[in-house]
Amino acid sequence: MFRLRPYPSVAFLATLITTLLAMTPGRRAEAQTFTLTVPVNAATSPITGRAFVFVSRTDRTEPRLQAGARRGSEPFFGIDVEQLAPGRSVMIDTTVLGYPLPSLKALPPGEYFVQALLLPYTRFARADGHTIWAHMDAWEGQRFNDAPGSLVSAVQKVRVDGSSRIALSLERTLPPVPALTDTEWVQRFRMSSTRVSTFWNHDMPLGAVVLLPKGYAQNPTKRYPVVYTVGHFSERAPFGFTFDGCEREETAAARSARLARSARETGCEFQQAWTSGTVPEFIAVFIQHPTPFYDDSYVLNSANNGPYGDAITKELIPEIDRRYRTIASSHARLLTGGSTGGWDVLALQIHYPDVFGGAWSLYPDQVDFRHYQFGNIYADANAYTLRDNSWLAPKEIPANRSPEGLTELTMREENNAELVIATKGRSGGQWDGWQAAWAPVGVDGYPMALWDKRTGVIDRTVAESMRRNGYDLRDYLERNWSTVGPKLVGKLHVAVGDMDNYFLNLAVYKLEAFLESTKEPGKGPYYGGRMDYGRPLKPHGWQPWSNQELLRIMDAQVKRNSPR
Repeated sequence: MFRLRPYPSVAFLATLITTLLAMTPGRRAEAQTFTLTVPVNAATSPITGRAFVFVSRTDRTEPRLQAGARRGSEPFFGIDVEQLAPGRSVMIDTTVLGYPLPSLKALPPGEYFVQALLLPYTRFARADGHTIWAHMDAWEGQRFNDAPGSLVSAVQKVRVDGSSRIALSLERTLPPVPALTDTEWVQRFRMSSTRVSTFWNHDMPLGAVVLLPKGYAQNPTKRYPVVYTVGHFSERAPFGFTFDGCEREETAAARSARLARSARETGCEFQQAWTSGTVPEFIAVFIQHPTPFYDDSYVLNSANNGPYGDAITKELIPEIDRRYRTIASSHARLLTGGSTGGWDVLALQIHYPDVFGGAWSLYPDQVDFRHYQFGNIYADANAYTLRDNSWLAPKEIPANRSPEGLTELTMREENNAELVIATKGRSGGQWDGWQAAWAPVGVDGYPMALWDKRTGVIDRTVAESMRRNGYDLRDYLERNWSTVGPKLVGKLHVAVGDMDNYFLNLAVYKLEAFLESTKEPGKGPYYGGRMDYGRPLKPHGWQPWSNQELLRIMDAQVKRNSPR
């Protein structure tokens, strides 16, 4: 006889549902924990810094090297540690912030390669009375996941299922950056900056990578003009000069794709022109000036970074003039750089007009803060969302786009990544780098936040301070043109793609509008430079001439302005 079964208990149903959910593909982990331990023999003293766990789907490289503030990053999670003693541990669990996943709760169950890292900070008792902790760059260019002196674990393949407890031992120390060997063409040196070291109460180096012209050693009395190149930290020679890989010919397809993006030639092609003497004779110098906040100081005196503008112009450049046979005159000192370096060279030329004889700025970072990439920090309330009086929901503001205009990352996403890398503006990322260079010092000694990293709410008092102190270059020029303008005639040149991936063309349009207005009666002198935009669909990295052509343009400038 058929008989109905009794209804299952509530407890049984709850257990069954939990079990089924755990078996469901794509379910998110809810109780994952990583324990990171510093072995007793791995450190000699307690460490203050930032601890990370990196999770990757492949082992093509170490998981730590597959992570960063970019679209293709594998997940990573970070937490501050203070005075973590050898033999002690730190836990990273589902409460810890991550990127691109917000936490370990969002990590699907599965097999992953995992690795831990502990980035040590240095204690700086600065001359301004503030004591802070930040990463002292070790000539790696503020790479949070590959900095010498960091402790890392072995890579493990593990199963994440929502209840795993994974232990990682931070037993290996990343080695120093290998020193490169000088050649007859390329030399490198470092020097301690008295000014910046005094500010930080810590030895702070400046450096240079020097590319010597053909015949330099054979002509011991000849002097040369100098082109200074500036940009993100590198040990590479200026203009991409290299002998590496030059035995391989560039394919027709690769050449076509490159020229569609920019007229810049390959490093091998430039090297062949340089070493054969078919380009004008210059000494080319790439300057190195990483800070505890970023891989580039942004070349001006800064409340947070210290007096880098004076250090570069009054310490580094005189040292280059002493070591090498330069023409130590402003007319023979020219500047070029792209992106960060594009902003740098304009800032040096504008704020130190008597030191340099011309700047060729390529796709520069925002030269007008009414377009801080996309947003207006003087008028907008929020850096992450666009709000208006329509019935539509607020729109996320893009941080970068494809040349066709499609959003690749939003402002919120990029800033979330920096917040995972570090708190207090110490990520070494782009937004934190600008903030450190241009914002005032906060009461805690760290840079004042231009906006709240979690909400995007803009602090306009910080924005106004940045403008007042001359970091908004268009605003500075407009306020001071009567005094600085006569020293800049014919010296300002900018090239940026019409579809720059970071919207940097928008600020250049505003800079050009002001500079062209100097042609009007009573507003002069006319600036006499040039702006190029490249159409159609030219992205970040575009320049209208090869580096060989640029040197010929610079050579003509030197000869035109040479004292009679």
